[in-house]
Amino acid sequence: MLGLVVVVYYVVTMPDKRTHRGPHPDDGGLFGPGKVAPLRSAVADVSLLLTKGYAPKSSLKLVGDRFALTQRQRMAVMRCMCSDEQVASRRGRQVHLAELSGQRIAIDGYNLLITVEAALSGGVLLLGRDMCCRDLASVHGSYRKVTETIPAIELIGSVLTDIGVAGARWLFDSPVSNSGRLKGIIYEVAGEHGWAWEVELQTNPDTELKATGLVVATSDSNILDNCSRWVNLASHIVSHCGSSGKLSPNVIDLSGAG
Repeated sequence: MLGLVVVVYYVVTMPDKRTHRGPHPDDGGLFGPGKVAPLRSAVADVSLLLTKGYAPKSSLKLVGDRFALTQRQRMAVMRCMCSDEQVASRRGRQVHLAELSGQRIAIDGYNLLITVEAALSGGVLLLGRDMCCRDLASVHGSYRKVTETIPAIELIGSVLTDIGVAGARWLFDSPVSNSGRLKGIIYEVAGEHGWAWEVELQTNPDTELKATGLVVATSDSNILDNCSRWVNLASHIVSHCGSSGKLSPNVIDLSGAG
């Protein structure tokens, strides 16, 4: 009788040692000058299909296959695409920065912070059809503090102060590891500058951001389509600080706005 041999494989998970929110090693080739025009055309084509009522997933696959896009390029197209109806709706509920003076705002915490971190570290930023600035980074169950975290918090606070915002309510996902630690860092920075900030950890902050009466700082498409009012704060920070020389952001314009 043959003996049964059991082979056990051990999967070793390498620790995340990233210290920056910078570009992916392949981004230079995926988003170089020769790639911008076809990516912009892909965003326009998918958005046209969405406008005609086609499903997002199948539309993205159809166009992605036509342009032979990689998975990361398809992610970029997905973050920039939206129908004409979505563009009009978002613009109709957008609050301009000058209107925020003396007001409190709600901040989609990870959404804004990671975008500014990416801007400070030279990561790829995408300008979508709705003129929102989005990054290609993501949080998969755990947030890791990087070199740009505190400078990003300070930059956000400085811009809010310049605008005249009276206070901010930051909302973060409590299931994401290290959210509690990040909450402490933000309170520490806010205390040093005298900023009237509240930081909350919630199981599903998107639900609260959609329902709040405060103006929401976000570029999350789902929240943008369902909140009462929003402000394009990330794009302002990136463009303003880029023009002032404080940043040299790597922005790929896929908006099709010329």
